Parts: sequence; C-alpha cells; structure tokens
Amino acid sequence: MTLTIVIPTYNEAQNLPKLINALFSLPIDGLNVIVVDDNSPDGTGRVAERMIEAHPGQISVMHRAGKLGLGTAYIRGFRQALDHGSQAIAQMDADLSHPPEMLLVLLDALSSSDVAMGSRYVEGGSVDVNWSYRRKTLSAFGNYYARSILGLPLRDATGGFKIWRRDTLLGMPLERVRASGYAFQVEMAYIAYLLGYTFQEEPFYFADRSLGRSKMSFRIQLEAAIRVWQMRFDYRDLNNRDMNNRDRNNRDRNNRS
Repeated sequence: MTLTIVIPTYNEAQNLPKLINALFSLPIDGLNVIVVDDNSPDGTGRVAERMIEAHPGQISVMHRAGKLGLGTAYIRGFRQALDHGSQAIAQMDADLSHPPEMLLVLLDALSSSDVAMGSRYVEGGSVDVNWSYRRKTLSAFGNYYARSILGLPLRDATGGFKIWRRDTLLGMPLERVRASGYAFQVEMAYIAYLLGYTFQEEPFYFADRSLGRSKMSFRIQLEAAIRVWQMRFDYRDLNNRDMNNRDRNNRDRNNRS
C-alpha cells in the first residue's frame, strides 16, 4: 500500500528535518511526503526543498503565498496525493507531537477501517504530562464540546493524526470543507461519520513540541466553537443512506484514474 504523508508547515524549520528523517527510517515501502508550506518567515520551505536531495522522488513541496490556514493546506495536499494515485493518505503535525513510529500501528488498523487515527482519549492514550491543568482542561473540553454537539462516536474528535483510505477521501465532498483552523479536524471526521465510514482509534502519547511556537490562538478557538454548530446545518443533507451513492462514485472515479 503506497502511503503519502501530508504535512502543513508554518515556521517549523527546526522540527521538519527531524520529522522527515524519522519518517524515512520507517520500514514503509512506497512512502512519499508532501510538505505544504505557508511562506514561513523562518525558511521552512527552503529547508523542505533541501530535504528533497536526500530523498529524490519521495518529497514534494508546495509553496503558498502566505498563511492560508491548516484546513486548506491539508485539502491541497490531499488532492495532490490522490492525483498521484496514493492508496493511503496520512496527516500529521510537523512539530513531532505525532510520533512517526505510530504510523505503523495506524497502517495496520487501516486494513479493517476506512480511517485510522491516533487518539489521546481512548484507553492507553494521553497528553503531555507537563501540560498545565488549564491546558488539559481546555483540550478535553474542546473535544467533549465537538463530540456532544455533533454526536460523534469518536473519543478524540479533535485529533489530527489520521490515515485515510484513498476511496474514503474520494467519497467525501472536500470542496465543501470550510474550516481553516483546527476545526478542520472535526469537520473532516463529521463528514466521514455522516457518510458511514468506519474509524479505528489507536492510543498514543501526545507530546508537546520542544522547539518552535504553537499556532493555537483565540481566533482559532473561536472559529472552532462557532464552526461546530455550523456543521450541523451545512451537512444536514448527508447521512448513512448516501453510502450507495458514495460507493458508486468511488468506482466511477477509480475507473477514470
């Protein structure tokens, strides 16, 4: 199974080489990486370009004009991965919070699910032990908030460490995704759930970044709080009865690819 990992970056010049080297040390055949950089002032895009020399044909870098948001970065990366025929597409943070070796566990879980994801909130999962009580509470509440409003059966509805099957992404209306910040994670999970796709959550330890600065802001938190309610309205036309249409569309798209 060919795997492409999409990594959005903004000011991750210190972390990206460590992550790339760790990824290509994994025993995964057919591994490719797409870096989507939002014109990072610290030169992350240039660092990514230099990494191509060590892994020719396996890394591509998409340079965007500015800071255009996490959601649009992932969507652009997903589309390129699909266009190149990837059978599985992963998403992960560039700050090393998502352990690269966990991809092996998720790939195995993908054999019996449509989406495999690392989860901080299933048994065995956890967040950084050095997080403050406030931060732990805020993270847990944000997850509970999204799950409760949308009726998501996931323990980690806000999690961003996932591997998608090719057919799963092809069957989803990516052009309708509006969230630009971390609400993107919830929106993608909600769409997949409404369409009847299956999830497998695997526990992992979410370590805080040791280098660089977090991109979380009040504006991003506000967008997430509002966007969750909007999702209920925006996707009211989607439900499990769309499965037959989804499967037929998948077959048609695969026949054309």
